[in-house]
Amino acid sequence: MGPPFRADHVGSLLRPPVLRDARRRHESGEINAEQLRAVEDDAIRDVIKMQKAAGLSSATDGEFRRASWHMDFIYALGGISKSDQRLHVKFHNLAGDLEFSPPGLQVDGKVRLDEPIFADHFRFLQSHVDPGVTPKLTIPSPSMVYYRGGRAAVSESVYPDLEEFFADLSAAYSAQVRAMSDLGCRYLQLDDTSLAYLNDPAQRELVARMGGDPDTQHLRNIATMNAALEGRPEGLTVTTHLCRGNFRSSWAAEGSYEFVAEALFGELAVDGFFLEYDDERSGGFEPLRFVPKDKKVVLGLVTTKRPELEDPDVLVRRIEEASQYVDIDRLCLSPQCGFSSTEEGNDLTPDDQLRKLELLVATADRVWGGH
Repeated sequence: MGPPFRADHVGSLLRPPVLRDARRRHESGEINAEQLRAVEDDAIRDVIKMQKAAGLSSATDGEFRRASWHMDFIYALGGISKSDQRLHVKFHNLAGDLEFSPPGLQVDGKVRLDEPIFADHFRFLQSHVDPGVTPKLTIPSPSMVYYRGGRAAVSESVYPDLEEFFADLSAAYSAQVRAMSDLGCRYLQLDDTSLAYLNDPAQRELVARMGGDPDTQHLRNIATMNAALEGRPEGLTVTTHLCRGNFRSSWAAEGSYEFVAEALFGELAVDGFFLEYDDERSGGFEPLRFVPKDKKVVLGLVTTKRPELEDPDVLVRRIEEASQYVDIDRLCLSPQCGFSSTEEGNDLTPDDQLRKLELLVATADRVWGGH
């Protein structure tokens, strides 16, 4: 079976303390880039071994060379730079609310791909996985370039017509997809929170306040992603991961996939969907009725937000419930999101993380008789 696999994971993994310390020392000037790279290399070798030990058929580099799951990539696109203004995102958890204020972005030039992004990251990963393990590269979807900043983040002098911006953005992504395929990438994932956020009425209100159309924003995002994937190389599996926010065990949005489901599942030209389903915030499985028969669904039933292990009997029962809408042969199992979408990570230990991944593999073996 090719990707996505019966037991899979989203991408990011908890950064070990030695790596977090090295990043801190690099930022303060105590060590240089080459010294930081050496620490990253060692940590990635170890985390590749951990994924193999857990029984997984795919491996990522844990996103260990990034500060966040999306901004490192986006800032590397030509025509995009950091903004002096900061984004203000309110996250929620069981203890209350949490403010996250990362730097924003500004589109101040024509969007383009000057050189393949994360190419060296992928080469290193590819050269260290064992035979039979598929290296997966995760990058943010093109939707993430526009979603949080909206029209205000795109210079009107550069792009008086937004359609030109979206066309250039799709072209840059298309070049990235081809470049990674040329490097031998066979498993690419586009991470996208926007299409899940738009299920939340509060998020749609935010889009409206930013001057967008909350009723059609998901259609624009799907069209941009499809343009980026049009004519993609043979042999490249592309999935997307959709969640409602994942920062230090907190979330930003809630709501069933129903609002976007028909267009998302029926029109988005990917091979599989990683979907957040670890608690009641995600609603039921009914929206899966729109999934075509040639697509896979990876059920994110295992949470990365808490250390407690899920009951395997409950996981099996929920997979069976989802199979009422998608044939069980087209279902897979994963965590609902990464363990460390930003370098801070969620409130789990590396042992908790390993046990969660092992649980995925054991449950997949139980349901499908091998993953």
